[in-house]
Amino acid sequence: MNKDQVKGHIEEIKGKVKEVTGKITDDKDMEVKGKIQKNIGKAQAGFGDLKNDLKKSS
Repeated sequence: MNKDQVKGHIEEIKGKVKEVTGKITDDKDMEVKGKIQKNIGKAQAGFGDLKNDLKKSS
């Protein structure tokens, strides 16, 4: 697992926590920010997966 995968998964988890907290507290702004952060984390983890796959195929 490379650093992009780790950082991406961490951001994804932090975003999910924000999203759920926003839903519980009825804070739409926090909920939206959490969804955005979660999706950015998914993208970063995906980028890390791609880098890992390219490294393995070389």
